[in-house]
Amino acid sequence: MLLEIKNLSKQFGNVRALSDLSMYIAPGEVHGLVGENGAGKSTLIKILTGVYQLTSGQLFWNGGEVHINNAADSQALGINVIHQDRNLIPSFNGVENVYLGLQYKKKPWGQVDWKRMNKRVKALADELNIQIDLSLPASMLKPPEQTLIELLRVLMTDCRLLILDEPTASMTDRETNILFRVIRELKNKRTAVLYVTHRMEEIFQLTDRITVLKNGMWVDTVQTKDVNIENLISLMTDNWRSESIDIETQFGEELLKVKNLSSQDGVVNDVSFSVRAGEIAGVFGLGGSGRTETLECIYGNRKIKSGYIELLGEEYVSPTPARSIQKGMAFISEDRRGMALITSLNVRENITLSTIDDYAHFYVLDDKRQKKDSEDKIESLTIVTTGTEQPVDQLSGGNQQKIVFAKALMSQPQVLLCDEPTQAVDIKTRAEIHRLIRELANQGNAIVFVSSDLKEVLDISDTVNVIANGKTKAKLPNHQLSSEQVLSLCYE
Repeated sequence: MLLEIKNLSKQFGNVRALSDLSMYIAPGEVHGLVGENGAGKSTLIKILTGVYQLTSGQLFWNGGEVHINNAADSQALGINVIHQDRNLIPSFNGVENVYLGLQYKKKPWGQVDWKRMNKRVKALADELNIQIDLSLPASMLKPPEQTLIELLRVLMTDCRLLILDEPTASMTDRETNILFRVIRELKNKRTAVLYVTHRMEEIFQLTDRITVLKNGMWVDTVQTKDVNIENLISLMTDNWRSESIDIETQFGEELLKVKNLSSQDGVVNDVSFSVRAGEIAGVFGLGGSGRTETLECIYGNRKIKSGYIELLGEEYVSPTPARSIQKGMAFISEDRRGMALITSLNVRENITLSTIDDYAHFYVLDDKRQKKDSEDKIESLTIVTTGTEQPVDQLSGGNQQKIVFAKALMSQPQVLLCDEPTQAVDIKTRAEIHRLIRELANQGNAIVFVSSDLKEVLDISDTVNVIANGKTKAKLPNHQLSSEQVLSLCYE
């Protein structure tokens, strides 16, 4: 066998991301890897590519034990990966990105032979019928074209195991067909493929065997021909049902309505839903479904191609973050450090960041009122801090997340878009955030709640909107709704 994994475990502090995993991949095999969000798929990929080191267990390559300590070790074995999040340098053109990490061709006197390099990449692209302007910088290429650039880079090497992580997200049918053709050619050359996707039709179309992970543990490895989609879903989920929560049966008027929303980059294709005063509208989708991107379109962080948005009874055209705040909508981003906080500023400055104009009078800040309002939010949200002047990067992750909520609530929004609002916080803070969100809904606000944790969505939401492949699949009342019912829609 090409790769054998024995009793592999990976631990982050007290959290076990993978536990006692054993499996193997044979030469020339297309091996599917499936599981819900958080099942451990990404952790396994990062161990095989040298991003993480295993906590315990063994890896064998062609029968001999190996230690993958970094990306160079992985590449030396012939392991290559194409991530869902593409690894290109935006300012480099197609050829330059294909040659990332590869030896440049040189002229006899030592100069880079760009002509030979361009010719080699162009010939490979023509052979695969990949039609891309290789002279353009990566920043000007569409996401599917960027994925094909990464595919070309992989095929320039002696690849023995190709790991594909959600490779067809945002790809057109033509580009998907190119990828599938390449996979079959690699299979004929005895190159193994580890294929990770939430798209079940691709799993059944391409793979020889499928390994199912759940909660960081191996569940089963099956022959693809011996199972169907219902079998796989039952293996992936514990099929819990939503807990009994106090759901308001009489909601108020619609505060946010979205119809046939599509983004310019093609990630969001046709999303429609609405949320009423007093309602927590859960949004669930698997990786690459477009759930985060939908919120970014509504708020104004992502360009919209088409669709209709109605906010507080009025059509909302060409949204921007500044106008969204002015109109009564706030956004809790999943990337609190990159999108929500300025970690070099203190607690007071971060809490009042989005409403700073309210404290300015003839270009002079009213520091006293700014401090008082910040102290009120610290008290109401039970933020653990030494005071308003403490640098926000000194706070725990959970208290930083509370600062994000404090900042959002300063503008007194009627619609709150929450994207992974409890990500990377402890159990106590998670419960406090859930309680805060329910209180905001009870006060007549409309909440859109996105989480990759299906159990969390079922625990807190009044209704559940299911998104798959950038499209709305269903809106379900959350009354004894089961995880299997939701997942069956995701995998259709």
